Amino acid sequence: MTIAVLNRRKLLAAGGAVLATGVSGLLLPARAEGLAPTPSMSGGSNNYIKGAPTVERIGKGGFWMSGTVRRAGDGAPLAGQRIQIWAHTTEGQEHEPHSHGATLTDKNGVFRLDMPQIIPIFGQPHGHLAYDSGDFKTVFLRPVLRSAKETSLEAHFVLQPA
Repeated sequence: MTIAVLNRRKLLAAGGAVLATGVSGLLLPARAEGLAPTPSMSGGSNNYIKGAPTVERIGKGGFWMSGTVRRAGDGAPLAGQRIQIWAHTTEGQEHEPHSHGATLTDKNGVFRLDMPQIIPIFGQPHGHLAYDSGDFKTVFLRPVLRSAKETSLEAHFVLQPA
């Protein structure tokens, strides 16, 4: 059994490493060109309905879809960006208009929308999200849940100018 001993020298070295790389160096992979844009996912645009309304909640809720929207390159959070969300849920199928809704990011580039529980279709529980506002290139995501019992899902967008 190995016992790690934390002494002043190791603590100072670790603190120096954090200062040298910055806290962001611990959270994001290093890239010489900055933060790379998110590519659209295959199948992400399936059943997309252009112009779905901005809503407080889809259906009766109970499942949280959330994430962040940042700018490619510098990773700055993007406020006021529209994210459309839709899925096959306990209350409707993903092609039905009442299963679609949009939300806006807050000042920190964070979005969150309450929606009905996602259930499997074609063997996979998955959601659909789209950035489609026009200021940046459109991105469609189709994240898959590990289990149909999960009650939340996160998706993150890094956008490049249109």
